[in-house]
Amino acid sequence: MSGLVLALLTVRADAAGPGHFGYGKPATPAEIAGWDIDVHGQDGIGLPVGKGTVDHGADVFAQACAACHGTFGEGEGRYPKLMGGEGTLTGDRPEPSVGSYWPYAPTLFDYINRAMPFSAPHTLSADDIYAVVAYILNFNNIVPSNFVADRDSLPKVKMPNRDNFTWQDPRPDTAAKECMKDCIDPKAVKIISSAEGKDLTPRTTGPLDDMAGK
Repeated sequence: MSGLVLALLTVRADAAGPGHFGYGKPATPAEIAGWDIDVHGQDGIGLPVGKGTVDHGADVFAQACAACHGTFGEGEGRYPKLMGGEGTLTGDRPEPSVGSYWPYAPTLFDYINRAMPFSAPHTLSADDIYAVVAYILNFNNIVPSNFVADRDSLPKVKMPNRDNFTWQDPRPDTAAKECMKDCIDPKAVKIISSAEGKDLTPRTTGPLDDMAGK
């Protein structure tokens, strides 16, 4: 929830008149700042003051992240991988990771800051988060080992998959074309397949799933 929305909600709660239930108060600047933590992906607007090195990030990652994501981001159990997967996104089994899929480096800070560690979010300092981001980028071979992550350097990092994001789906079978004349009669459209009752979640190991005849 953005700071503006929180402020509007609290002001509405404090307003007199119909619908006033007698509770709530205007949000203070400090309370709004606690919720207003979003970071813009491309330009890094919203990144806080602080910095972190790759070496410090390795220590923080080992303590707060490795139990789920593995020492070098290889993943543990069913927890997601943070590295690898280069060249797989157009294959039968794409492996989206920070190195293969993630478009903008500042959004790494944003996500870790608001949601990680999984069992204790909001427990890492800005310096620790910057350091973890630097470490993750380093083991994906995106930045060198002497890289220092901060509000100025992160927006300048070019992620490997950044230029492959588009606002339109390029697949021809998903394009919704406008129909102004000679349109298909809706009564003539027949549903020939349905996902109901079918196991459509693909396996990640073993032979590829064959959906033919299902």
